[in-house]
Amino acid sequence: MMAAALALARRSLGRTWPNPAVGCVIERDGRVLAIGRTQEGGRPHAEADAIARAQESLRGATVWVTLEPCSHHGRTPPCAEALIEAGISRVVSSLEDPDPRVSGQGHARLREAGVKVEVGAGAAEARDINRGFFLRVADGRPLFTLKLATSLDGRIATASGESRWITGASARARGHRLRATHDAILVGIGTALADDPQLDCRLPGLAARSPIRIVVDTHARLPLTSQLVRSSREVPVWLVCRAGAASAALARAGVEIVEVATGVDGRVDPAAMAQALGARGLTRVLVEGGGAIAAAWLKAGLVDDLVVHRGGLVLGADSRPAISDLGLQKLDFASRFTPIARESAADDLLETWTRRA
Repeated sequence: MMAAALALARRSLGRTWPNPAVGCVIERDGRVLAIGRTQEGGRPHAEADAIARAQESLRGATVWVTLEPCSHHGRTPPCAEALIEAGISRVVSSLEDPDPRVSGQGHARLREAGVKVEVGAGAAEARDINRGFFLRVADGRPLFTLKLATSLDGRIATASGESRWITGASARARGHRLRATHDAILVGIGTALADDPQLDCRLPGLAARSPIRIVVDTHARLPLTSQLVRSSREVPVWLVCRAGAASAALARAGVEIVEVATGVDGRVDPAAMAQALGARGLTRVLVEGGGAIAAAWLKAGLVDDLVVHRGGLVLGADSRPAISDLGLQKLDFASRFTPIARESAADDLLETWTRRA
């Protein structure tokens, strides 16, 4: 039952921010009565969604849920109260919710009402699913996944800038599915100017899951004629720049302007930007920018996961590197990652790494 709830939670990734992605299964005597998951924009919550879908009384049933039911009043009543009113007799949850508005109070309210509460089933996977949400609660920033599509020697384009296509169709499809599980995609202005990308999710049935597009653009140079600006009313575009850089024309075109502090180099400070994105509710951001953005995020210690799609070709030292100069003088200063998954996609190799603790 918890495995099913966890699978439901994963289906909601990228759609529930600022709330966590939660799955819920309600059963009695081994028979499933209802399932639910957090819906788009975070409402309704998984428990409320499951209760609404039930076709019969839930009295005496058991709820399997991947995060502690909420106990506070927001746009909807507390899920803990809804479960009590439905006559639920047992709740099995994976984790306590770290949100200070909940933080054990949901479990306590259920126990006060005589509901048996068990915590810990599926905890590791539940924690992994909502790492971004937990990071935002604890550190005020989203989880960042750096995605690279490179040659075997770590290059992303030839010396002339040609990059289509280093990896094949299967790997590119995986990349679009990865976009669908994130709240936002982030690129630098260099990529935006060179490629004029759409940054949407172009897989059948997943177009509606295109995340927010974010451009790091210190001096607000993004052209009004770009595909991103022209489509900003269909899929949101956020432009992150220094204070006072953006023109009113960009805002009138539908682009949301996010002003943040700059670093000593005069460019947008990644740490300040991370806090600004967290304050806006983002929990999972996919970084797809070029070498400069990749280097900036690595230097700032903001790359939590690294996804590398390697194509079976070699481009050489005169081609463009996936990651620009990091200025490392010693190996001790390097960002280190641990492999967690490796698979093939046609002729390409797909690897997922996570930052070492």
